[in-house]
Amino acid sequence: MADEKEHGISTVKSIVVYPIKSCGGIYVTQAPITSTGFKWDRQWLTVNSKGRAYTQRVEPKLALVQVFLPDEAFFEDWQPSDESFLEVKAPGMDVLKVPLTKPLKTVDNVSVWEWCGSAIDEGPSAAKWFSTYLGKSSRLVRFNSDSEVRPVDPNYAHGYEVMFADGYPFLLISQGSLNALNALLQEPVPINRFRPNILVDGCFSFSEDLWTEIRINKLTFQGVKLCSRCKVPTINQETAVAGPEVGETLLKFRSDEVLRPNRKPQKGKVYFGQNMVCRDSLGLGMEKINMANSMIIKVGDPVYVLKMVSSPDDSPA
Repeated sequence: MADEKEHGISTVKSIVVYPIKSCGGIYVTQAPITSTGFKWDRQWLTVNSKGRAYTQRVEPKLALVQVFLPDEAFFEDWQPSDESFLEVKAPGMDVLKVPLTKPLKTVDNVSVWEWCGSAIDEGPSAAKWFSTYLGKSSRLVRFNSDSEVRPVDPNYAHGYEVMFADGYPFLLISQGSLNALNALLQEPVPINRFRPNILVDGCFSFSEDLWTEIRINKLTFQGVKLCSRCKVPTINQETAVAGPEVGETLLKFRSDEVLRPNRKPQKGKVYFGQNMVCRDSLGLGMEKINMANSMIIKVGDPVYVLKMVSSPDDSPA
């Protein structure tokens, strides 16, 4: 059942951008929205010698990699210069500085999940840094937005795109949901276990399960799919060590069988958070988005719920 009346206000508590897939996030006070999600989000990827993506699922040490961008990189009209860098840090490693101006060399057969295409190679220094840190042949690549498109699953959100994100441009979670989980855990966990882009506060726990349309700063976001979780939430992002408690607890009260009893069961799936797309970005090229004055959200922005369903049983998953 959909309710088209505007109701229920929560607030954007934090915004997180993850420039390198599976590495640390950057907490920002504001973030511009592009056709693939937040600016800089999952624009880089570490790959093995065959071009296949590394993620925390197989390389949990990536959790300890910290990533930094200039503060001004999150202004809508900012463009990098020759003195602009992505800085990468990790325990026992020197700082790696990756120029934000694009290099010219591309590599083929870069793959992440179902997608395969070309990417921009960040060169031998970055390759040596990640090879040393991971202890195996590695390279750092950047999404080649000039020639490549990676579409979102059209069964859930037709026409949208991502760079190296798992599947969707945005992941939204509420503080109430984290609080509800932590109340069941012997050792509470921080929100970084779940790697959201947008954390909201002020609503009931798991309200986001039901949101099919919300508005943040005049931008309309559509909830398209409950986020099914892999093993990454079991990995402590400060130690890179996995433990069973989070996964076992989620399975007890956030499994597909529990939340969606009237649907065909998807055994083993657990949900935490809502995958989202921004309708205002659909069909807009990068140049148009850069010219727009309102394609940005900020910490503290109110969140208005425009449409919702009555239970998780009615939510796509």
